Amino acid sequence: MPTRKSLDDLSCTLANGVDVFGDRWSLMILRDAFLGVRRFDEFHRDLGIARNVLSDRLDRLVRSGILETRHYEDRPPRHEYMLTEKGAALLDVLLAMWRWGDRWDPVATDRRRIMTHSTCGAETLGATTCTNCGEPLVRSELQLRPMLPVVAERLAATQAAVEVTVPAAPTTSG
Repeated sequence: MPTRKSLDDLSCTLANGVDVFGDRWSLMILRDAFLGVRRFDEFHRDLGIARNVLSDRLDRLVRSGILETRHYEDRPPRHEYMLTEKGAALLDVLLAMWRWGDRWDPVATDRRRIMTHSTCGAETLGATTCTNCGEPLVRSELQLRPMLPVVAERLAATQAAVEVTVPAAPTTSG
């Protein structure tokens, strides 16, 4: 089996997250954990995932501090998998993916799961908002600083090209 390429050289928090939970099975396990699935057999039954793959992904999520195990049976020894504080913080990630899927690749209406806000009882999209002002976050209003070097280089080259093509203002001689 090929060795996974490390994303450490990218010095990027998104890459760090992808290394931990970025494969499809880890994301589906996290979805199930948020929806109340706790036990190995429950994950296996709900997802239809191979037992060895499930074991590997659960171990990785536990090692990463996203899930923790809690003993619930002695014979045979069995554990439940619970979200940690670090794992619970992934809710915004899953909500964003859920929202994207509902918009761009929805499931059939009769199979769609509807998210409701238990406080008010209304259907919700799980929108992410600014932690400072409370406004919904939209891509056109977000900036990442410092910029990725490749973006800064492209913008600098584009700006230089614009400056070269703009004709100089005529000078008046007097």
